[in-house]
Amino acid sequence: MSGRGTPTVVVTGASGGIGRGVALACAAHGWEVWVAARRGPAAAAVADEVTAAGGTGRSVVCDVGDEASVTAAVEEVVSTSGSLDGLVHNATSGWSSHAGPATETTPDRLEDHVAVATRGLYLWARAARPHLVATRGSLVVMTSEAAFEGKRLLTAYAMVKAQQRAMVAVLAREWGPDGVRVNAVAPLGASPAMARAFVSDPAMEARVMGRIPLGRLGDATDDIGVAVRFLLGADARFVTGQTLVVDGGSCPAW
Repeated sequence: MSGRGTPTVVVTGASGGIGRGVALACAAHGWEVWVAARRGPAAAAVADEVTAAGGTGRSVVCDVGDEASVTAAVEEVVSTSGSLDGLVHNATSGWSSHAGPATETTPDRLEDHVAVATRGLYLWARAARPHLVATRGSLVVMTSEAAFEGKRLLTAYAMVKAQQRAMVAVLAREWGPDGVRVNAVAPLGASPAMARAFVSDPAMEARVMGRIPLGRLGDATDDIGVAVRFLLGADARFVTGQTLVVDGGSCPAW
């Protein structure tokens, strides 16, 4: 970010879970945060929490896989706030927590993952780019350690998260000359999606918790959200093209 005034950031899929935590972490520094989600009332409720936490909360209804919806959302943000300093693509498929063998992953479910994680990132990045260039802003993508480690029974999720990391590398190189930084965060945090995944694969909880040296899942706001806020902000002005793993030591360095 250029450091001009109060930053304006958008967080997609922020009506709950990790996205909500990111929004609240940004609110703690007084930022203006747009909560973008398909569920209008839920997005508005988180926007109210942002305001209560010290920021300026706003919400916009958006289907990240629909080009017209994304274009309209970006236009609303910029016309209302005047600029865009940061974008966090956090939205994930509703099937992201569904566990099952690779050969049982249906094409429909795979397509939903691609629509939200890959197509959604592309559409938001394309629509936001000129505004991020104007502010020398920052894009942060919420990926996963599954993107480079691989996760049994989470085939589609691992696939699209790897695609996201590839896009981060490309955009960091393409957008760097314009002063725009592009990074990813691979979190391991407590969220409704994680809770559903534990139910879907009962052995997962013991497997996941057993490999975290710090002995707990990350807090969506105080652990994951602050890491995202760092990458969005001026303190990370010389960091781009990176994936910051925020998982309590679960995954070895890559």
